[in-house]
Amino acid sequence: MPIATPEVYRDMLDRAKAGAFAYPAINVTSSQTATAAIRGFAEAGSDGIIQVSTGGAEYLSGATIKDMVTGSLALAAYATEVAKNYDVNIALHTDHCPENKLDGFVRPLLKASEANYEKHGVPIFQSHMWDGSAVPLDHNLEIAQELLAICHKLDVILEVEIGVVGGEEDGVANEINEQLYTTPEDALKTVEALGLGEKGRYMAALTFGNVHGVYKPGNVKLRPEILKECQDAVVAKYGSDKGDKPLDLVFHGGSGSLPQEISDAVDFGVVKMNVDTDTQYAFTRPVADWMLKNYDGVLKVDGEVGNKKQYDPRAWGKEAEAAMARRVVEACENLRSAGTHK
Repeated sequence: MPIATPEVYRDMLDRAKAGAFAYPAINVTSSQTATAAIRGFAEAGSDGIIQVSTGGAEYLSGATIKDMVTGSLALAAYATEVAKNYDVNIALHTDHCPENKLDGFVRPLLKASEANYEKHGVPIFQSHMWDGSAVPLDHNLEIAQELLAICHKLDVILEVEIGVVGGEEDGVANEINEQLYTTPEDALKTVEALGLGEKGRYMAALTFGNVHGVYKPGNVKLRPEILKECQDAVVAKYGSDKGDKPLDLVFHGGSGSLPQEISDAVDFGVVKMNVDTDTQYAFTRPVADWMLKNYDGVLKVDGEVGNKKQYDPRAWGKEAEAAMARRVVEACENLRSAGTHK
């Protein structure tokens, strides 16, 4: 199917909240990982989201070029063609963007979407993330207001981060401390600044102990009940016109999360969960296995010629794509989105 239109994307998120499931948002860094992610969604019978970070976008443009906009537009063009052959809806999203990269990443991509919107009636990316977790909340929301106004005109959804995700991703590192827990007061400030849809649609990554990186189950101390407390605070102040879960929530830093923690987060309004570390490993693990098992085929050992069929990137690439697709299916099953495509 074609890449999701803004209308289709809104319907995806509405159905997720109403049906108490969430979509995995898979970080990709190449055409091959993008294909693997889309394949995984199709095999799960789930719509889904593929996303690119600042570092991923730089890599996609070429290791010696490192241009985030070029890489992002290249991914969008590739995904637009490839997704047509799969019977699920795929939305395109840009991941964490701190303040010092807005002018080199999100803002020029919004400009590109403005031109595309004027010509074709749709943006290039269906959503963008502004990561203001490193700045005071008032400043975070000031920038969010500016970006939301632009996004609203282009039918783009903005994602904001209210709180801090610990650990490290793409060079952005945060300590693991009490700042990892968003308060109901923070949620109310967010709604006061950004509204509840009338100023444009947004998703909120409220933090409840989330940490980027690799952790064994149980090592990350999540408190998903914070999400319910924030939703309840918004309902108490603004009424129940938007239901008992007025905020569209995002789950970051989910590696090592326990199944019950994921389930609770979805019950409390999470409609999008970022998946990066686990799919990176799923993609790389079979490549390592292939190289070790076919050592004398992929290398020209002791003057031999090796085995072209074994060092052809398509040989080990097929294994990597299939394994990553399986991990995407697993993510869909864990988030209950498997089989929800209609």
